Amino acid sequence: MAGMTETPHPLYDRHADTLNRALTAITERGYWSAYPESPSPRVYGETAAADGKAAFEAYLGGDFPLDQPGAADRVATEASPFGVELGVRYPHAGADELVAAASAALPAWRDAGPQARAGVCLEILDRLHKHIFELANAVQFTSGQAFVMAFQAGGAHALDRALEAVAYAYAEMTRHPGTAGWEKAAGKGDPLRMSKTFHVVPRGVALVIGCNTFPTWNSYPGLFASLVTGNPVVVKPHPRAVLPLAITVKYAREVLAEAGFDPNLVLLAPEAPGEKLASTLALHPAVKIVDFTGSTEYGDWLEANARQAAVYTEKAGLNTVVIDSTDDFAGMCRNLGFTLTLYSGQMCTTSQNILIPSGGIETDQGHKSFDEVAGGIAAAVAKITADPARGVELTGAIVNDGVLERLDAVTKVGEAVLESRTVEHPAFPGAVVRTPTVVRLAADDTATYSQEWFGPISFAIATDSTAHSLEILRATVGEKGALTAAVYSTDEAVLDAAEAAAVEVGVHLSCNLTGGVFVNQSAAFSDFHGSGANAAANSALTDGAYVANRFRIVQSRRHA
Repeated sequence: MAGMTETPHPLYDRHADTLNRALTAITERGYWSAYPESPSPRVYGETAAADGKAAFEAYLGGDFPLDQPGAADRVATEASPFGVELGVRYPHAGADELVAAASAALPAWRDAGPQARAGVCLEILDRLHKHIFELANAVQFTSGQAFVMAFQAGGAHALDRALEAVAYAYAEMTRHPGTAGWEKAAGKGDPLRMSKTFHVVPRGVALVIGCNTFPTWNSYPGLFASLVTGNPVVVKPHPRAVLPLAITVKYAREVLAEAGFDPNLVLLAPEAPGEKLASTLALHPAVKIVDFTGSTEYGDWLEANARQAAVYTEKAGLNTVVIDSTDDFAGMCRNLGFTLTLYSGQMCTTSQNILIPSGGIETDQGHKSFDEVAGGIAAAVAKITADPARGVELTGAIVNDGVLERLDAVTKVGEAVLESRTVEHPAFPGAVVRTPTVVRLAADDTATYSQEWFGPISFAIATDSTAHSLEILRATVGEKGALTAAVYSTDEAVLDAAEAAAVEVGVHLSCNLTGGVFVNQSAAFSDFHGSGANAAANSALTDGAYVANRFRIVQSRRHA
């Protein structure tokens, strides 16, 4: 039933090489990817892009093809940040019907064992990879990401993160043998002999609550970690980003059925406006696992109220950069400019608070004043976004009205080093595009910078010294959390002090990034995303703790 004693499943045999390579990758933590990130025809074939776009467009304005139990009506809730009419209608069912269908599918999936489940999950990932252009278009037009980013983050990198979760889960499930013989000497009589069986037992129905910005990248780790450990998964997409997860559920159900399993192991749960389906499902007694990415407020609510479930949250925080000195001023400004511009700062990892000594810093170009440092970063953003046609391929579009409201509100605080501009998208006239703003603040403006301003908003904060900057990092991240931190310094003692501060407040640190690696990007199989060690997230993508509590070992023993 568990461990390595199973008869291998055909799908496990088909994908064993991929799984073994992933298992190696999570221990070596070097660069590896199973899914090419370039959308080039040389990689995916001459017709792949056109075929994927046509498949995406075929969904628009129609009933999404998904045969699920309990669907009494259909809902359509999406509005594209690019101004494109979507109008896809999804089957809508109540929480009880969805949970009942998922629960009924659990026993056979549990009894199939880790190898069969891993094989099926890897086949689902392979099927999704075959439809990566279809998926990328769905991510682009629901999230506002530019196409290449949607292809990479929403397609290839999301699949890598899913495979990473499967690898960690498989390693944990097979850590113990499926069976064992036990013998203990008993004086002059015969020894005591027992045969023991160890069953991997899933917790129950799992719920994945998707987000608007990264509907696949943020949902796939939890979805596949739960599924491979034996738990049926109800996928509750964000109302504005349903299509990418609907496509995911569609192909997952196809593979499950082909493999002889109940397709209700994966179910889509779109919600009607104002229904609050996520909360109803999260509190359902049969739901034993909840994965959520999104606002701190709702993540905190889930942690406090979904007491019957293991709750995994990735929320928000105050991502911070400490600038002390640099031997590549132009490279630093370019790197940070790209970081702030990418997807209009709508990444949970984008830097918000940039801490710079008010007296300026030493650089390869000589001493730079605070204004010159802040201005250099702002100028890099301005250069990247100067040409609308090129700029929109990095900024994408604004995901929701909340971001626009914050962009308006931030004009009333501090002094703008760089103002946000409205940009006309050359390909999509209805797209909502705004360039990033950089606002100067004093160190005592804590009421402003100690709250999260999600979107293309960053603060250049004048501090008394680098030591003061590190104190602010400790205080703000210690209280509110962060997913990323960065430091720029030519002084090893400062780098060590920054690393010590990062360890103390549990945030991942990047040092002196001036080239093609950016603080807001993380690589599957090598970088951890979130640490679970501060308030921004209670878990990490992906480590043993993320997967091991999704199942339990239940043993049975008999006299041999």
